[in-house]
Amino acid sequence: MGTNEACRLTGVNRKTGYEWRHPGFKRAKQGRARERQRLRREQEQAAAAARAAARSDRFLSQDERIRIADLVRAGASQAAIAAALGRSPSTISRELRRNQDPGSGDYHPYAAQQHAEQRRPRPKPSKLAAGPRLHAVVQAMLDSKHSPQQISNRLRRDHPEQSEWQVSHETIYQGIYVQGRGELRRELTTALRTGRTVRKPHRQPGERRQRFVSPMVMISDRPAEAEDRALPGHWEGDLIIGERGRSAIGTLVERTTRYVLLVRLGKDRSAEHVRDALIATATTLPQHLKQSLTWDQGAEMALHHEFSMATDMPVYFCDPHSPWQRGSNENTNGLLRQYFPKGTDLAQHTPEHLAYVAAELNGRPRMTLGWDTPAERLAKLLKTDCVATTP
Repeated sequence: MGTNEACRLTGVNRKTGYEWRHPGFKRAKQGRARERQRLRREQEQAAAAARAAARSDRFLSQDERIRIADLVRAGASQAAIAAALGRSPSTISRELRRNQDPGSGDYHPYAAQQHAEQRRPRPKPSKLAAGPRLHAVVQAMLDSKHSPQQISNRLRRDHPEQSEWQVSHETIYQGIYVQGRGELRRELTTALRTGRTVRKPHRQPGERRQRFVSPMVMISDRPAEAEDRALPGHWEGDLIIGERGRSAIGTLVERTTRYVLLVRLGKDRSAEHVRDALIATATTLPQHLKQSLTWDQGAEMALHHEFSMATDMPVYFCDPHSPWQRGSNENTNGLLRQYFPKGTDLAQHTPEHLAYVAAELNGRPRMTLGWDTPAERLAKLLKTDCVATTP
């Protein structure tokens, strides 16, 4: 009798009857299933090892997560855990916040590793592409001339408990600028204050090219006596620019006394003209007040080495985007805008008028000078120097 007929007469499933009739078949089938499971595990382990080998050091590894769990159980602080792993405290804080168990609040390293790997695959769909309502709101706010940063922070404030409504300003910029697959209309670049249609790349500090032909001496090499304002004669310099960049005035501030000198440049702020104007101003100073000059990396100081040779006054340059390294000069330039408003022609001011403005500033009492004026403080220094040099 065949297997199907026997199963029908005995009332059992055909598959069960077949296994009863051929007992070795089930064992062979189970063996093949176990083999397939073993091969699948080996493939998954090999893939995991390949991913681990290709993973950047900036991602936490499984071993690091195990160590984090051990230190958390030992009661270590996040700062101590970061120091032990050689990581930033913000990395540890973010790891614990993202990957701890939402119910118990415990941190399980293997589950954390799995969660991290699930989040890592790229590319991911943008929130703007996946959320039509969010897309429409962001687009409307851009049409209203809101900046991406304003949009991001306003959405975060208005929807604190709804993560799907929270989008970073970088995501908005990418939605505008990514060509071919941008989620926002290309025309919306006109809503940005820069008006750019493409992003402007920014070099890292180590990638910056040498600005001038003659090597710059950086502010880190400036004498310590200039840093603590102990010795007069160290100056900070800059330009204030007039309407449409077509005119300028040079400003020099002595670091110890805050004494101000103004240099008329008219409509010419080329390196040659700035060099000559600064040399003419520096020659009016006594030698002991010509210790150094600190400037930013503006193109007008391309001939700094020629200025130094003519005046015996070394020039030190600030780091890029570090205006606080010339704090006295920056503060003085703000005060000068009372006399020389932005958007005006600075070439119209005569040397006599510049001298008058400088005298007014030098006659203002300063809290940082104990309510002395810069002129009084400089006069005291000059008088002391004269007494010291008299035989």
